[in-house]
Amino acid sequence: MHIQFAELPVLDQDRAKAFYTDKLACQVIADQPMGDGGWRWVELAFPHAVTNLHFIRRADAAPSAEPVLVLVDEDVEARVASLKARGVEIVTEPQEAPWQPGRTVAEFRDSEGNRMVLASR
Repeated sequence: MHIQFAELPVLDQDRAKAFYTDKLACQVIADQPMGDGGWRWVELAFPHAVTNLHFIRRADAAPSAEPVLVLVDEDVEARVASLKARGVEIVTEPQEAPWQPGRTVAEFRDSEGNRMVLASR
Protein backbone atom coordinates (compact mmCIF):
# COMPACT_ATOMS: atom_id res chain seq x y z
CA MET A 1 0.00 0.00 0.00
CA HIS A 2 1.13 3.57 -0.66
CA ILE A 3 -0.29 7.09 -0.80
CA GLN A 4 -1.18 8.06 -4.39
CA PHE A 5 -0.94 11.83 -3.92
CA ALA A 6 -0.68 14.59 -1.34
CA GLU A 7 -2.85 17.69 -1.79
CA LEU A 8 -1.17 21.08 -1.97
CA PRO A 9 -3.19 24.33 -1.76
CA VAL A 10 -2.43 26.81 -4.56
CA LEU A 11 -3.91 30.01 -5.95
CA ASP A 12 -2.45 29.79 -9.45
CA GLN A 13 -2.15 26.31 -10.95
CA ASP A 14 -0.01 27.40 -13.89
CA ARG A 15 2.47 29.24 -11.64
CA ALA A 16 2.64 26.28 -9.24
CA LYS A 17 3.04 23.79 -12.11
CA ALA A 18 5.91 25.86 -13.54
CA PHE A 19 7.58 26.06 -10.11
CA TYR A 20 7.47 22.31 -9.47
CA THR A 21 8.48 21.27 -12.99
CA ASP A 22 11.21 23.93 -13.44
CA LYS A 23 12.69 24.08 -9.95
CA LEU A 24 12.08 20.58 -8.53
CA ALA A 25 12.12 18.52 -11.76
CA CYS A 26 8.59 17.15 -11.31
CA GLN A 27 6.87 15.43 -14.23
CA VAL A 28 3.27 16.25 -15.18
CA ILE A 29 1.12 13.14 -14.73
CA ALA A 30 -2.22 14.83 -15.44
CA ASP A 31 -3.45 18.27 -16.43
CA GLN A 32 -7.09 18.24 -17.47
CA PRO A 33 -10.32 20.16 -16.83
CA MET A 34 -12.09 19.39 -13.55
CA GLY A 35 -15.55 20.75 -12.88
CA ASP A 36 -16.74 24.30 -13.39
CA GLY A 37 -14.79 27.52 -12.96
CA GLY A 38 -11.69 26.65 -14.97
CA TRP A 39 -10.03 24.59 -12.24
CA ARG A 40 -8.00 21.63 -13.51
CA TRP A 41 -6.86 18.30 -12.15
CA VAL A 42 -3.08 18.82 -12.03
CA GLU A 43 -1.02 15.94 -10.69
CA LEU A 44 2.78 15.90 -10.65
CA ALA A 45 5.36 13.22 -9.87
CA PHE A 46 8.63 13.84 -8.06
CA PRO A 47 11.62 11.98 -9.48
CA HIS A 48 11.94 8.50 -7.91
CA ALA A 49 8.89 9.02 -5.64
CA VAL A 50 5.82 6.84 -5.22
CA THR A 51 3.53 9.62 -3.95
CA ASN A 52 2.43 12.30 -6.42
CA LEU A 53 1.42 15.91 -5.77
CA HIS A 54 -2.08 17.24 -6.55
CA PHE A 55 -3.04 20.94 -6.51
CA ILE A 56 -6.21 21.96 -4.68
CA ARG A 57 -7.72 25.43 -4.64
CA ARG A 58 -6.45 27.53 -1.74
CA ALA A 59 -9.23 29.11 0.32
CA ASP A 60 -7.46 32.49 0.60
CA ALA A 61 -4.17 34.20 -0.20
CA ALA A 62 -2.61 33.53 3.21
CA PRO A 63 0.45 31.27 2.89
CA SER A 64 0.98 28.41 5.30
CA ALA A 65 2.63 29.34 8.58
CA GLU A 66 3.75 25.75 9.17
CA PRO A 67 5.36 23.39 6.66
CA VAL A 68 2.89 21.51 4.49
CA LEU A 69 5.26 18.86 3.08
CA VAL A 70 8.54 17.24 4.01
CA LEU A 71 10.68 16.37 0.99
CA VAL A 72 13.54 13.93 1.54
CA ASP A 73 16.74 14.51 -0.43
CA GLU A 74 20.12 12.77 -0.37
CA ASP A 75 22.02 16.08 -0.23
CA VAL A 76 20.08 18.91 1.43
CA GLU A 77 22.95 21.40 1.12
CA ALA A 78 23.30 20.82 -2.64
CA ARG A 79 19.53 21.00 -3.15
CA VAL A 80 19.33 24.30 -1.24
CA ALA A 81 22.17 25.71 -3.36
CA SER A 82 20.34 24.60 -6.51
CA LEU A 83 17.07 26.17 -5.34
CA LYS A 84 18.83 29.44 -4.45
CA ALA A 85 20.38 29.53 -7.93
CA ARG A 86 16.86 29.23 -9.34
CA GLY A 87 15.60 32.13 -7.23
CA VAL A 88 13.67 30.10 -4.64
CA GLU A 89 13.09 31.73 -1.23
CA ILE A 90 15.02 29.81 1.43
CA VAL A 91 13.35 30.18 4.86
CA THR A 92 16.00 28.35 6.90
CA GLU A 93 19.47 27.27 5.82
CA PRO A 94 20.55 23.63 6.24
CA GLN A 95 21.02 22.74 9.89
CA GLU A 96 20.76 19.76 12.20
CA ALA A 97 17.15 18.89 13.01
CA PRO A 98 16.52 19.66 16.70
CA TRP A 99 14.12 16.71 16.92
CA GLN A 100 16.49 14.21 15.24
CA PRO A 101 20.25 14.61 15.77
CA GLY A 102 22.25 13.72 12.69
CA ARG A 103 19.48 14.65 10.26
CA THR A 104 19.88 17.81 8.16
CA VAL A 105 16.86 20.01 7.43
CA ALA A 106 16.19 23.29 5.63
CA GLU A 107 13.00 25.12 4.63
CA PHE A 108 11.87 26.98 1.51
CA ARG A 109 8.69 28.52 0.10
CA ASP A 110 7.17 27.50 -3.20
CA SER A 111 5.57 29.87 -5.72
CA GLU A 112 2.31 29.82 -3.73
CA GLY A 113 3.88 30.67 -0.37
CA ASN A 114 3.66 27.10 0.94
CA ARG A 115 6.40 26.36 3.44
CA MET A 116 8.32 23.15 2.69
CA VAL A 117 10.92 21.17 4.61
CA LEU A 118 13.88 19.52 2.92
CA ALA A 119 15.27 16.72 5.06
CA SER A 120 18.10 14.24 4.70
CA ARG A 121 17.38 10.53 5.07
